[in-house]
Amino acid sequence: MMSLNGSIPPIHVPPGYVSQVLEDNTGVRRVVVMPHSECYPPSYSTALSPSHHIHPPYLTHPHFIPASHTSYYPPVSPGDMPPHQFYHHRLPPIYPEEIIPLYNVSTFMGHEEYCKPPPKKLKQPVERTGLSQATSPLSTSYKSTTACTGTANGYGKSHSSPGGGGGGGSSPGNKRPDRRARGSPKHTDIEPQDPDVDIRRVQAAPSGMDKPQVSKVQSHSALVSWTSAFSSGVSGQGWQGDGAPHSCNYELQLTDKGRDGKYKAVYSGEEQQYTLTDLRPATDYHVRVNTVCNSVKGPSSDVRAFTTHSAPPDTPLPPRLSHRTKSSLTLQWKPPADNGSKITNYILEWDEGKKNSIFREYYVGHQRHCKVMRLCPAVGYTFRVAALNDIGTSGFSTEVVFYTTGSLPQTSLPPRLVLAGPSWVTLEWTRPNSCSVEEVVTYTLEMQDETKGMEFQAMYSGLELNRKVEPLRRNSLYRFRLITCSGEWRSAPSSLLLCKTTPDRPGPPLNPAVNTVTYYSFCVTWEPPQDDGGSGELTYVLEISDENTEERKWATLYRGPERKHLCNNLKPATCYNIRVSSVTVGGQSQFSEDLTVCTLSPPPGRCQPPRNVGKVKHKELNLQWDGSLNGEESEGVAFSLEMCAMEEGSEPVEVYHGSKTECTVGSLLPGTTYRFQVRAANKTGYGPYSESVEISTAAGPPGQCSPPDINMTTHTCAVVTWENEKSSGIDISEYQLDWGHDLDSLELVYRGTEAYFQISNLEASTDYCCRLQAVNQAGAGPYSDLVTCRTPAAAPDVVSGFLLLDHPSTPEDSESFSPSTCLALSWDEPCCNGAEITSYSICMGESAITIGNTTCYIIRDLLPDSEYSLQIRAENEMGPGPFSQTLTVSTRPMPPSPPRLECAAVGPQSLKLRWGFSSRSPITDDTAYILQMEDRNQRFVVVYQGPSHTFKLQRLSESSRYSFRIQAVSKAGEGPFSGTYTFSTTKSLPPTLKAPRIVPLEGNACEITWESIPPMRGDRISYVLQVLGGRESEYKQMYKGEDTSFQLFGLQWNTDYRVRVFACRRCADTLQELCGSFSPSAHFTPRRSDTTLAVESDVTRVPMGNTLSDEQFASLIVFGVASLSVLMAFLLQLLI
Repeated sequence: MMSLNGSIPPIHVPPGYVSQVLEDNTGVRRVVVMPHSECYPPSYSTALSPSHHIHPPYLTHPHFIPASHTSYYPPVSPGDMPPHQFYHHRLPPIYPEEIIPLYNVSTFMGHEEYCKPPPKKLKQPVERTGLSQATSPLSTSYKSTTACTGTANGYGKSHSSPGGGGGGGSSPGNKRPDRRARGSPKHTDIEPQDPDVDIRRVQAAPSGMDKPQVSKVQSHSALVSWTSAFSSGVSGQGWQGDGAPHSCNYELQLTDKGRDGKYKAVYSGEEQQYTLTDLRPATDYHVRVNTVCNSVKGPSSDVRAFTTHSAPPDTPLPPRLSHRTKSSLTLQWKPPADNGSKITNYILEWDEGKKNSIFREYYVGHQRHCKVMRLCPAVGYTFRVAALNDIGTSGFSTEVVFYTTGSLPQTSLPPRLVLAGPSWVTLEWTRPNSCSVEEVVTYTLEMQDETKGMEFQAMYSGLELNRKVEPLRRNSLYRFRLITCSGEWRSAPSSLLLCKTTPDRPGPPLNPAVNTVTYYSFCVTWEPPQDDGGSGELTYVLEISDENTEERKWATLYRGPERKHLCNNLKPATCYNIRVSSVTVGGQSQFSEDLTVCTLSPPPGRCQPPRNVGKVKHKELNLQWDGSLNGEESEGVAFSLEMCAMEEGSEPVEVYHGSKTECTVGSLLPGTTYRFQVRAANKTGYGPYSESVEISTAAGPPGQCSPPDINMTTHTCAVVTWENEKSSGIDISEYQLDWGHDLDSLELVYRGTEAYFQISNLEASTDYCCRLQAVNQAGAGPYSDLVTCRTPAAAPDVVSGFLLLDHPSTPEDSESFSPSTCLALSWDEPCCNGAEITSYSICMGESAITIGNTTCYIIRDLLPDSEYSLQIRAENEMGPGPFSQTLTVSTRPMPPSPPRLECAAVGPQSLKLRWGFSSRSPITDDTAYILQMEDRNQRFVVVYQGPSHTFKLQRLSESSRYSFRIQAVSKAGEGPFSGTYTFSTTKSLPPTLKAPRIVPLEGNACEITWESIPPMRGDRISYVLQVLGGRESEYKQMYKGEDTSFQLFGLQWNTDYRVRVFACRRCADTLQELCGSFSPSAHFTPRRSDTTLAVESDVTRVPMGNTLSDEQFASLIVFGVASLSVLMAFLLQLLI
């Protein structure tokens, strides 16, 4: 069917078919009717005839098979008639035919328009449009010429307009693309579209998106990530119409108006995650994402909802003034956004009218208004407010200033000082003249203490007109001001009053002392008092009195600020008393304690010069002198003898100080002249020197030699040289040189007149010392100072003590040591010869092993049962030392493997273990075995060690488990331990009882008793009694129970009977009964007595005690049956 004028008549579509309008490049429209069971891809050209077939590969593609519940809706634009519904592709049921008017369409139907759900009412286009908008927000006008596009997401590109196929989902309000006027010629610049290109464009359309994921949700941000699947096989790439690959972008949309609200694109790009910012706290958001490829927008993903976290409230607006008076301000404020958490309190702060930007809290509560009371008239106050919820506190609002009404009262007059003391001041003030008599006026006295800060502190608040302020610091400055208040106003602070407290009386000076005492004067010092009375300016008064006078009068010697004074013009050898006091503005202190001082006596006079007494010696002089020439008393007099050498510039030296008039001066030089002088001294001081006298010593031995010089030529040789010394009046005859390691080991090594000597055979890196002595005819002089030296270092000595160890010296190496493959070596550290040993070299054949500074080493990875020749040498920084002697060692054979451990015999208190040979290692005659058993602390202890292959363990516990392991040991070493073997002991049998005791009873009866056995490990014990009588050949069981006695009746007279008993153990865990061995039998024969007339009867067995009645016997049977039932039920329960 063709139409050239643009008018298309109504078309009746039969059931099972669908019609489609196609427009070619010339403007000719065609209506194609095709079966509903096929969904054709846009692989045909715009001039396709109705008979054109569909390419087979597209028939089974999942994107070309429409859902059975979808329906088609033609595009609607202003001016078009209301569209009717196309035939529904739903086989059961089949809708009847409908008349579908078709109009000129320049856009094409997309897959999402084709496959959208049917509306509730098919005949009402308004409802259909609303349903399309609600269920498919990306539904737009048709963009394809096919009835069912081949794209995966339902979008196609327009063939008539290059911009008509813009990517991204469009809403019902989007403009439809402009279409060419009906009947207008086709543009010549647009070439016909290639069908293959159309197929590739349809295939490049973006596929559906997965639901985005939301993570890291905060109060103002959240991270959104997503993934996508494409219709083409390549992830993240599409294909352009000409076959060239291109990348796809993602568009993220956000709304806070609910799932069906208006979405806003917040991100577009190639990344698959995006962080949302500037979100509102505690708000529900919905996000979705779609893909845009080649300007084609795919369908939106499912909507993901999330809610941001709560946050502190927003900053509130500044408070506003609702009412004000002279002394109050009423404020109100609006609540800010609570950001998901209810506002619990508001904080109102103010600056108290001080304008110092320091705010204090005035109100905290949930009310949104507050009345500020007790304010001053005509004063501005600054306020700010903040909100508080469970999450936190908001920021403070902007500061706002409000003023109270009224005019300021007159400024209060400052307070006046009445009286001041050291720790208090008394102030007074007057009542304002402007106040009436009836008006109650309150006065607030404030004080500023600079030591506590610059703020004024309230010291008094009341109705009085005076106040005594205390306690205060003495001699300190304070500032006071007064504030006057009434019921309706408050005055500004008055001008400042500066007050200063008075100083206090100071304390007495401390620690008066006397020094530099002479016989005419002494100096007195003291320290300031602990309490200066608050005044820094102190004046001291020093008084003195003579202790020798009868009337003790004090005279003032000094008055001033200094803390010391020199008392002159005093009498010698006289005692005086002194005292001192301090004076300030606050008054004079008390005097210090009296101090007694005595002046010294005058010094002694000149002494006679000293003289030598006795024979003159070469090292000492005996001197003597007379006392003072003035004949003064010698009590308390000491003498000082000074000596001076005759060389120029020599200073005199005191060689004696004492009360005697003679002394011996030693340590002098022989043949030397000295000058001596003496003077006397007492408590006062020294007297004048006597005349000097020159005295000479006799000639003597030589003096001390200078220290010799040592020159080391090699580490074993040294040359010692020295200088010729001056003689002490006699020429030197020889020198003596001592040499050794230390002072105690010095030996004479040279004696002669030469000034040098060579010493050999020294040890390397060893300390030596020497000293020199000169000798003349008078004797030997003193030794020179000791001179030390050290020989240079050398290579180490030969290593000694190189030997092979059986085991390593350290426990750490013993764990991995095997004598079959390892050699443990040890050696003694040689002499390092002054340089620390850095390493050792072990030569093993042609190979060498270098190790550190250690005296032991383990050579590993050797061959078993092999012989090696070893040498070792030490090395230091001077070089390697010589090799030691060759050490020939051998590795041991491989140690034997552990044998298999078996249990040969088991008893209740014993286990007999045996082990055999190991097939993996040879067994020699020297092979021994170590058997270990695990104790209670889970440690293995040795229970046997020897060459035997069996061992029996005694004194074990019955029915117990024991763990063992075994190890083989030979000359090759200790083999490894075997695995753990576990064996158990059996339960013990009851012990054998002693022979039972038989006691005859009256008649032909007897009572048999036997010993009892206590329960064994909780198992009960029963007894079995057997009797052998007459000609019987076997014992018969007469009793079995837990009693230890039994009575036999009806015995035959003069018949031999034998009785034996054994014990049985009833195991509680296995219900097994273990019987012990028989006891020795007891023999007895009943004898008839003359008085016995009883009739013989058959042998009966009656237990001890009375015969049971019928009722008792029945009860016993019932109890036994019940007990057996309970026991069987318990056993069945355990088995189940």
